[in-house]
Amino acid sequence: MLWFFLAISTAIFTSLQDVLGKRTLQNIDATIVAWSWSFFTALVLLPVQVLVGIPDLGSQFGVALAVGSVLNAIASVLYIQAISTSDLSLCLPLIAFSPLFMAISSPIIVGEWLSWMDGLGIGLIVGGSYLLNLKDRSRGYFAPFQALVRERGPKLMLVVALLWSITANVDKVGVQNSSPLFWSWAGFSAIALLQFPLLFSRSPNPGRQISQHWLGLSLMGLCTAIAVLFQMLALKLTLVVQVIAIKRTSVLFGVLWGKFLFHESGIRDRFWGATTMLIGVVLMTLF
Repeated sequence: MLWFFLAISTAIFTSLQDVLGKRTLQNIDATIVAWSWSFFTALVLLPVQVLVGIPDLGSQFGVALAVGSVLNAIASVLYIQAISTSDLSLCLPLIAFSPLFMAISSPIIVGEWLSWMDGLGIGLIVGGSYLLNLKDRSRGYFAPFQALVRERGPKLMLVVALLWSITANVDKVGVQNSSPLFWSWAGFSAIALLQFPLLFSRSPNPGRQISQHWLGLSLMGLCTAIAVLFQMLALKLTLVVQVIAIKRTSVLFGVLWGKFLFHESGIRDRFWGATTMLIGVVLMTLF
């Protein structure tokens, strides 16, 4: 069960990363937060990587790094935009859709097939998304799903869930062709390089903004670095979908953070929606 403790630790540090990102976005441009997220994560991992050294790289490492970094660069920008425009308690539970998308991507990329219990879990995840906007049911039974389409933040987060369902499988290929630490450092370094031009094309005075808020940005990078290391270690021990499913328990922490730290409304519907989605995730993981 070591993989489980690694995965749940990933969820805890991921939720802290979300809180730090949301707080930082109150004072700084979203594009800068997206770049700093990758840059400071790579910076935190660098000293450890220097001490450990570069492992032997497999033949698929280069392809995995290219595909993973491009998709993650896009996903991280969309992710930051999503949490900057909508409540955490509404956006974050939609990340639980990634195991649903992985029902398609995992067999194709890493040859891992899901069971009939996974199908039941997927149904609960979709049902939980309905409960997220249950207050809109008075306008029609499909109103909760329509609310997800109407609001920009949830729409962006669904795209992020789709992209991460692909990159989670690419991560496994990358880890198998290097090491958890080196893959994590190389991936975030590549993402930071890809996003660097956006700093000057979309943000005023990026250097000044980063220097003024370096502490919050670096703490976000630290939480991400810890989370991603636990995730990559867990990926070596079990199926990709199991690790990602447990990681998505971070949505419950996100709902609670949204209530107690940011005083978001509608917490009851969103909590039960997130809980239903979580039950689906657990079914996909433990049976």
